[in-house]
Amino acid sequence: MTSTARLNLPYIAASQAQKEVTHNEALARIDALAHLVILDRDLSAPPAANEGDCYLVATGGSGDWAGKDGRIASYADGAWAFYAPALGMLAYVADEGTLSVYTASGWKDYGALLSSVATVSRSVSGAESRIGTVEEELSLSGASVSSSIVIPDRSIVFGVSCRTTEAVTGVWQYHVGIAGEAEKFGGYLGIAEGSTNAGVIGPQAFYADTPILITANGDTGSFTGGKVRVVIHYFLPIVPQE
Repeated sequence: MTSTARLNLPYIAASQAQKEVTHNEALARIDALAHLVILDRDLSAPPAANEGDCYLVATGGSGDWAGKDGRIASYADGAWAFYAPALGMLAYVADEGTLSVYTASGWKDYGALLSSVATVSRSVSGAESRIGTVEEELSLSGASVSSSIVIPDRSIVFGVSCRTTEAVTGVWQYHVGIAGEAEKFGGYLGIAEGSTNAGVIGPQAFYADTPILITANGDTGSFTGGKVRVVIHYFLPIVPQE
C-alpha cells in the first residue's frame, strides 16, 4: 500500500528520496481534514480564499472546481487541493452554525445544537423540528414594556424565564406575560437585582407572533428604571419543503 486506507495519507517509501515532500503532503491533508471546518457548502465557483480555508464544492463546480462536485476543497500554498469525504467525518459548517456528519447516504446535519434556535431533527423532505431559546434584556419605563423578540407563530411554548439584571424602581413587583394575560409566565416577581423566575406553563400552541409583556405592579403603577432579561423557551415545527 502506498497510502492509508481512510484519509489516503501518503506513506514514505523505503529508501525514498525527498521524503519531506511526502511527509508534508500528509501533514497538509491532516491539517485540512482533522477537526474539519467548512466555510460554505453552497458555492459552485471558487471564492477568494485565505490560506487554510475549506469549502464543500456544490453541484456544478466551475473554474478551478470543475469536476470536483462533492469534494472538500482546501486552499493551501496558493492553490486548491481536493479531498473525498470519509465515512463518519464530522464537519462544522461555519456559515450555517451547524454540525454535519458524512454518512453512506451523504452529509447529514445534526443541527446548531448550541445556537439560540437549533434544528434537532430533519426529514428527507426538509421538514424540521426546532428548539428555541431566545432572549432579550428590556429596559423598564412606564406602565409596561413589550419585547421585540416574539413567541413564533405555530410554536409550542414551554415557558418564559426571566432575571432582574438591574434593580427595578418605581414599583413593588412586576408581572411577565402577554397582552391580555399579564401574569401568564409569572406574577409579583422580585425587583432586586439577581431575582429570577422560571415561568413554566403546560405546553401551549400559539397561532401568531406574540411579544412578551412586562407589567408594573405597585402603588404608582409605573416603572422608573431597571432592567429584566426575558427568555422564551419553545418548540417550532417546520413544514416539508418539497
